[in-house]
Amino acid sequence: MTRYGVFGGTFNPVHNAHLIAAESVREQMHLDKVLFIPSGVPPLKASREIIDASHRLEMIKIAIEDNPFFEVCDIEITSAGKGKSFTADTLLALRERYNNEGATFYLIIGMDNLVELHTWKNPGKLFMLSEVVVINRPGYLISDVKNDFGRQVIYTPVPDMDISSSDIRFRIQEKKSVKYLVPAGVEKYIYENNLYTG
Repeated sequence: MTRYGVFGGTFNPVHNAHLIAAESVREQMHLDKVLFIPSGVPPLKASREIIDASHRLEMIKIAIEDNPFFEVCDIEITSAGKGKSFTADTLLALRERYNNEGATFYLIIGMDNLVELHTWKNPGKLFMLSEVVVINRPGYLISDVKNDFGRQVIYTPVPDMDISSSDIRFRIQEKKSVKYLVPAGVEKYIYENNLYTG
């Protein structure tokens, strides 16, 4: 039985904190693979700031190429024409895609997501389709969780790294360095493709 971590997000762009968190969860939860799933049409984010999915997918490929336990999955991007990407739908699609492996899924979300989980589409379904693993996020505490889902998740601590995609985008617009915030290959790709220059 294959144990898959499911790590979704806009990855706009992917950065080193994403990679460190994913590796930390993989090791602690004894996962065989972590699937990085860039969102197609994120339901809760303003899409004007989000660059084309093909660029986000390519940056993840570059970022994870030296880790055999990481894999990029385009399942939300290929279904983007059907509307917004909802996590419950993605988990259902993953179960169909990997059903011949008898796979089990571990949905990796941040503490910020857990605080807002009651606003998601069919949040209860997530627990039927996967184990929900919650990682710490700067500025969020377990005491911030006011919904009942906090008792159903697996809390998995990861190294605290206050790196955000929005700060990286801002730094690029301001012509400041993003070295060591993103993998070197991702930094090169951003500048070669003139991304986030605003």
